[in-house]
Amino acid sequence: MAADADIAACRAAIRTGSHSFHAASRLLPRRVRDPALALYAFCRLADDAVDEVAGSERARAVARLRARLEAVYRDTPRDAPADRAFARVVHDFEMPRALPEALIEGLEWDAEGRRYDTLGDVRAYAARVAAAVGAMMCVLMRVRDADALARACDLGLAMQLTNIARDVGEDARAGRLYLPGAWLREAGLAPRAVLADPRPDPRLAAVTGRLLAEATRLYRRAEAGIGALPLDCRPGIFAARHIYDGIGGAVARAGHDSISTRARTGRSFKIGCLALSGLRAGTTVLMPRPATLHARPEPEVAHLVAAARAPGAPSGTESLLDLFAQLKARDRAGGLDAGNA
Repeated sequence: MAADADIAACRAAIRTGSHSFHAASRLLPRRVRDPALALYAFCRLADDAVDEVAGSERARAVARLRARLEAVYRDTPRDAPADRAFARVVHDFEMPRALPEALIEGLEWDAEGRRYDTLGDVRAYAARVAAAVGAMMCVLMRVRDADALARACDLGLAMQLTNIARDVGEDARAGRLYLPGAWLREAGLAPRAVLADPRPDPRLAAVTGRLLAEATRLYRRAEAGIGALPLDCRPGIFAARHIYDGIGGAVARAGHDSISTRARTGRSFKIGCLALSGLRAGTTVLMPRPATLHARPEPEVAHLVAAARAPGAPSGTESLLDLFAQLKARDRAGGLDAGNA
């Protein structure tokens, strides 16, 4: 009963704090949905703990988060629903500690007020605050295959890039900037000027659109991994993919102006995504797995894939090479047999 009460508290926190995840989670089977709610509630708590304080207090907030994570992994969590629920997830799923630690490192970067000059720098940040969550979701589905993990990280990266594109104005007014500084300078914009006086600008819109194009590339590559997930988990992950991509579509329809307004998707759109996701999940049963499933992980997420893999499991690339070697050996054997006939 206590565990059920903790999950109910996590569900309530997600319902108000992350509408998009709450909608997508409804399509996950309960064996994954409840642990996922605990995971997201802990992540939401961590994000809020840093985001809602200012100045030097932010560094102390990160230190408190590290202490809470330490308590979770000692199986002595703080007396709070999200901590207790996440401790059970860590125990039941043997969650690699490097994954939630990566999330807290990303929040530490926020506390430091880091700026990101290149797309690779932005991806490194997104790897920590979002791709790590994608890898943890794979662990909750009992999926430790390197290729599936890499595609889950692609989805996390894409979702975070979408969030950045949507929140340009809101972030700038709070003193934060996640767009690549080099891209802004190429467009004739000084990052400091964007922060000092965020206002609609065609050049800024072009940079935002460029970031969304990268998100689109990652969404498409991430799809290859959905077919590698358990069948009953695929609708929920397709739903997350389409709902977040829909946010990017709303930004595009606003002319990539994230200063004047914050793009949103309505309830009817989310319902449509849930229906579409159920249909798409069904088609994955009939379709062969695409070659992009075996694409190497982005360099910024490779450490997450390595951390989440089952001990002793071959990497996706090694598995593919083994498969080619087996097929080549079989072909040779077939040729020898034919020659001896």
